Amino acid sequence: MGSYWSATRAPRYSLVFAFPLLVIYELLAFVLTHDAIAGVRNGADVLLKSVFIALGGRNGVVVFGVILVGTGLLLVWRDMRRSGGDIRPAWFGAMLGESILYALLFGLIASSLTSLLLHGRLGFLLQAPLERLDLATQLMVSLGAGIYEELLFRVILVGALFKAGKLLGWKPLTAGAVATIVGAFIFSAFHYIGPYGDRLELTSFAFRVVAGLLFSGLYLLRGFGVTAWTHALYDVFLSLL
Repeated sequence: MGSYWSATRAPRYSLVFAFPLLVIYELLAFVLTHDAIAGVRNGADVLLKSVFIALGGRNGVVVFGVILVGTGLLLVWRDMRRSGGDIRPAWFGAMLGESILYALLFGLIASSLTSLLLHGRLGFLLQAPLERLDLATQLMVSLGAGIYEELLFRVILVGALFKAGKLLGWKPLTAGAVATIVGAFIFSAFHYIGPYGDRLELTSFAFRVVAGLLFSGLYLLRGFGVTAWTHALYDVFLSLL
């Protein structure tokens, strides 16, 4: 069975918890754009799907969805077999409570760390380009940040960098540290690309590097589901300010 803290990192909790976030984002994006591809979407979503669109056109989006959901279902099924089907529904509520708490604290912690790093200069800035969008679109993009940015930058990028470090013969601790730091810088730089990217400034760039490090730490400690919801809710709270 395992404790709450260890069990809820496993796919049967973590991925099932993240799935509604994916569904809500995709439905909201489709309602707002009336298209499965076009229109304003989260940048990480666009980047991931663009690879499949380049290979298979509009059918590539379907292939991407099948691979994404199919892989998730396979991981959940394998985990359910290993755990004997142990699921405690109340724990999903606790995970949501965790995510809300972390999202509320995240800005304060990241800003404080950024301020220390920059010797007193405030590290938090609201994403001005998103303010040009209506509230519904801002909320949609925020939800997409949780699911797709965590998938791209934590699961895929940091995971790939970690494996590359091990292939170079690095110790796991060294490979993990380098992967996390490099991934945080790439995560930050990503927010200044494209028509809705922010204006490049030291404070906001440093803040997002710190944010990338914190999200990576949270991902390692609490798994994908809690990290995705924390990221999404943090961005949603910013949109509502």
